[in-house]
Amino acid sequence: MKNHYRFLSFELLLIIIFLSFSSLTLAQLRTSAPPSSKSYFWKNVQFGGGFGLSLGTGFTDVTLAPNAIYNFNNYVSLGAGLQGSYVSFKDNYSSAIYGASLITLFNPIEVVQLSVELEEVRVNQTINQNTGYNIKNNFWNTGLFLGAGYRVENVTIGARYNVLYNKNDFVYSEAFMPFVRIYF
Repeated sequence: MKNHYRFLSFELLLIIIFLSFSSLTLAQLRTSAPPSSKSYFWKNVQFGGGFGLSLGTGFTDVTLAPNAIYNFNNYVSLGAGLQGSYVSFKDNYSSAIYGASLITLFNPIEVVQLSVELEEVRVNQTINQNTGYNIKNNFWNTGLFLGAGYRVENVTIGARYNVLYNKNDFVYSEAFMPFVRIYF
């Protein structure tokens, strides 16, 4: 009987020690919130995007492309974006393009920004011919852009190249295109 109580006392002692250490461990994990109202996550998020508007006699081109990035550190950022555009030329041509993209930014030095961007868009085109017959093209298009730019604080000016460019897709007129990125 004495051994039984000794065993129970040993178990009780182990439980007390375990609970003591686990509460100390949990106390180390608890941190007070920083004085700022933003959480740590949101301090590393930047928003940006693009907006384009081109109007002419019988020509309209409107583009909206919001995006956001998360800065893991001073060198690497990862983000996502949405985009939509509408192009119309008199009664001859119209196009609606919408989709999403993922982007990775790498800043090897403060003034240089390298990028890889994967884009998936849905293209809906209508080409009106003089015969009264309309040609409709509806398809998905994937773009993989490799880019480089000169960066000053939140603004980057550069160029990107679509390695999956296909001139028969009628999505982009060229594989090479300049860009301006601004994140707030």
